[in-house]
Amino acid sequence: MATYNLEEQEKIDGLKSWWDSYGASIVIVASVLIATIAGTQAWKYYHTQQAEQAADLYGLLQQVQLTEDARKIDDAAHLLMAGFPSSGYASRAAMIAARASVAADDIKRAKEQLQWVIDHTEEYELKDLARLRLAGLLLDEKKYNEAAHLLEADHGTSFSGLYADRKGDVLSAAGKLAEARRAYQIAIDRLNKNNTYHSIVQMKLDALGEEAK
Repeated sequence: MATYNLEEQEKIDGLKSWWDSYGASIVIVASVLIATIAGTQAWKYYHTQQAEQAADLYGLLQQVQLTEDARKIDDAAHLLMAGFPSSGYASRAAMIAARASVAADDIKRAKEQLQWVIDHTEEYELKDLARLRLAGLLLDEKKYNEAAHLLEADHGTSFSGLYADRKGDVLSAAGKLAEARRAYQIAIDRLNKNNTYHSIVQMKLDALGEEAK
């Protein structure tokens, strides 16, 4: 049996006393820490798996897109929208499906898909684009008030020219020519002059003629 001198025995007794007082707490803290680390690793693994599955489904959608079959594209997009709604892939899938729906003349479905993007995506530019396209569909349906209301939403500066142009289209179709001229002029001021679209908006403005004085 090992023997200890008095000083060593006092240290051992002190450690035993300290352990009696705090040992249980240390075990609990250590257990929580281990569980937290394990939980964090599991959470990271889960998110990695989710991202990989979403990416795989998006790859599948891109293949299905080549068929130009709106129903199949919608089905593939729905897998992402329903299963991984918070992923960036889901909103992009909805945009692809909306384009296919328009091509198939299923405007009702296209509007639903664009609205889904507006409601779910956290990417502002994607939300702005979906709103712009939805306003265009509402314009085609002569739902001028709904389209104008949609275009009043806050949007990024990179979309300001496009929004003003679309607003001009809505106002012009609604017979509000003075307001349409102002909207087109704002669009012209904000669009890059080297952009072909700048010339198109200028032609729209010129087609309205000068405002009566």
